[in-house]
Amino acid sequence: MSRYRPPSQPAAPYITPEGRDGLMTELRYLSDTLRPEVTKALSEAAAEGDRSENAEYIYRKKQLREIDRRIRYLVKRLEVVKAVDKKPADQSRVFFGAWVELEELDTGAIERYRLVGADEIDLDRGWISVDSPMAKALLKKQEGDEVVVIRPKGKAYYEVSRVSYDPLS
Repeated sequence: MSRYRPPSQPAAPYITPEGRDGLMTELRYLSDTLRPEVTKALSEAAAEGDRSENAEYIYRKKQLREIDRRIRYLVKRLEVVKAVDKKPADQSRVFFGAWVELEELDTGAIERYRLVGADEIDLDRGWISVDSPMAKALLKKQEGDEVVVIRPKGKAYYEVSRVSYDPLS
């Protein structure tokens, strides 16, 4: 059995303006604040002598590599993403950026989600990726439509209660 894994589908290149601003803020923080602090601490650790057994030096080198990796990712990702700041013409249907309120048909439970880019996922806030199975099932639906979502636990049946492009209260 080989270790080959087919490449995953690239994430949708869409992001909300708030998400783009968040990525840019993180990039500025990493490059302007954190990286210089870690570089200074690394040079101080290197000045202490034997680097092969210097835990502080080894830790700071690793930390610097992680920061540089994240900076490279953010720079490349910001070149690719497109901020979607306009509401769609048909606001009665679910598209990127929509706030959706669903009623689970089996239990009657109410769930609220917002469809956002892959870089903005926050399950505590109900923000799900537009590439997720739930979001794919919701796309182009409107109020009153029934949705079937295939999950690992089995199928779940929902009804779209509300669609909005402003935060749901």
